[in-house]
Amino acid sequence: MAEVTAVSSASSARTKGRPNPLTRNLTAKIAAIPMVLTASVIFVGCTIWTVVYSFTSTRSIPRLKFVGFDQYERLWSTNRWLISIENLAIYGILSAIFSLVIGFVLAALLDQKIRFENTFRTILLYPFALSFIVTGLVWQWILNPDFGIQKVVRDLGWEGFVFNPLNNAETVIYGVLIAGLWQGTGLIMCLMLAGMRGIDEDIWNAARIDGIPKWKTYVFVIIPMMRAVFITTLVLIASGIIKVYDLVVAQTSGGPGIASEVPAKYVYDFMFGRTNLGQGFAASTMMLLSVLIVLIPWAYLEFGGKRRD
Repeated sequence: MAEVTAVSSASSARTKGRPNPLTRNLTAKIAAIPMVLTASVIFVGCTIWTVVYSFTSTRSIPRLKFVGFDQYERLWSTNRWLISIENLAIYGILSAIFSLVIGFVLAALLDQKIRFENTFRTILLYPFALSFIVTGLVWQWILNPDFGIQKVVRDLGWEGFVFNPLNNAETVIYGVLIAGLWQGTGLIMCLMLAGMRGIDEDIWNAARIDGIPKWKTYVFVIIPMMRAVFITTLVLIASGIIKVYDLVVAQTSGGPGIASEVPAKYVYDFMFGRTNLGQGFAASTMMLLSVLIVLIPWAYLEFGGKRRD
């Protein structure tokens, strides 16, 4: 009986000495209150407000006159919206593939401990420091047939060379893609390089001792170990793809015609140019849905897998 009493007393003492989870890091929790309120009231509140009003006949002034799915039916029957979705799919798929491949290859090259690594890394990352407006204008000049790549090559003797993607409705989205890759690949390279540098040197030594070719080491050992880096990188790429706007505006303004239209530009034009808020809300709700399609699998892979482990 005395032993039970002693154990109970010791357990009570440990419980009393244990900090209350509600008061743990209290200062940090108080400091986070403005951010939490901002996220709850502005972001979540405005998102719900947008979704609700996408089911109304709102035009220049918000009004709660519900029309069901009329705005969405009108949206998906509009040729301009369908072209924007097609462009986003082309730009998104190619951007994700080329960004990952080019970024990984550049990171693998820099991971060889080459001379002037810091210089090369800075040069490759520098475009990311520029705004999309500047990038779009720069590549508009570079791709201009009158004084860009086409003119330079023709001046070198190839008179029949043609490279004018921005003025061709069939190839304009690929011209936008070139500018996007030029700006964003440097960041992907740095993320991949950080992932490679975080791998234990003993793994490289073991592969070297076993006589495994370096390319096989990267494909079958390094890439599987960098799963978390690839997932995070894909989320960053996807979020940039969905909201691409200023790059298109700076390069083509959606032209020629509506050939380079994207969803974000569609939303902006209908909400501020045509003062058709209901249509803009419906389009932005579809963009929100596409973001959730990206974020939910990422959250499941990141947090669901950790819970199972």
